[in-house]
Amino acid sequence: MKTSTPSTTPASQRPLWQRLALRRLKFLAFVAILLGGVLGGAYLFTPQWLMAAEVKREMMNAHVEKHSVQVGDTRWVYFEGGQGPTLVLLHGFDASKEVWLKQLERLTPHFHVIAPDLPGWGESTRVDGASYNIDAQATRLQAFVEALGLQKVVMIGHSMGGAIAGVYAAEHPDHVAELALLDSFGLKTDENDFARDALAGKNPFHYDNREEFAKAMSLAFAKPLDLPGRFQDVLIKRNQANRPFIERTFNELRDPSQYLALQNRLDRLGMPVLGLWCHEDKIIDVSAMDSLRNGLKTAASISTSTLNGCNHMPILEKPDETARILTSFIISH
Repeated sequence: MKTSTPSTTPASQRPLWQRLALRRLKFLAFVAILLGGVLGGAYLFTPQWLMAAEVKREMMNAHVEKHSVQVGDTRWVYFEGGQGPTLVLLHGFDASKEVWLKQLERLTPHFHVIAPDLPGWGESTRVDGASYNIDAQATRLQAFVEALGLQKVVMIGHSMGGAIAGVYAAEHPDHVAELALLDSFGLKTDENDFARDALAGKNPFHYDNREEFAKAMSLAFAKPLDLPGRFQDVLIKRNQANRPFIERTFNELRDPSQYLALQNRLDRLGMPVLGLWCHEDKIIDVSAMDSLRNGLKTAASISTSTLNGCNHMPILEKPDETARILTSFIISH
């Protein structure tokens, strides 16, 4: 009894389309393996490259470009994009302009945005021995505004950046059409654990390993950050490298003239003011909103909003809601 075996068609006798498709599949498989190896190697050995690539992607989504300008002894590096009324967005302590990218993506369709690295932070100049407290930064900000030829702007500040924005608005009201303060430093608040530790000289912004990093982030975020371990390592090394500056500036901000810098100037703010807070803020207690409302004696209008489900970073934890509140506030005036 004879058995038959299925015949196979030699590759050379297959139809042209099949041969071309097979070659393409082999090429794509090779590219996928190569790309996987490259990305895996980059993640292990040069994770900062992947982080930089992610920033580039977010910049493209936000339709902003990076620029710089030399103002006196300071080189300011900043994001800029969009058209319409000009918004200047100031980041908080131990942060940088990149923290605004999710907001910029939502704001550039309607506004001209400028988000700088504040002097001493990010890519902007840090002068050894110089002061980077609230008052010094507000003075530098005026020089930056003049260098860019800005007229009336909407000043938006988060945390430490809120205190700088508020002090600047009080000192230079002709340049500020509206002021938005997000979980802002510089106001009188009920004392929480963070405030007690800070006044005692304990700086929670130091971290030397992933466990300490997670603890520091838990102060600012309601939910744990979903950040790959090697990316955490990059931020830990950056924190260690900047430790002397972080410590020196932290100690400057512990002075009453600084942690009440905005509180002491509220009665000089005549423009419309927005206060936006996360209800569960563990760093700047939400009671600061009462201080803001009660202290604004001459403001043209006062708007306040409180968000649930976030801690100290509404711009990252609640990006859509934050952008919507900012947009509504700006266009209403």
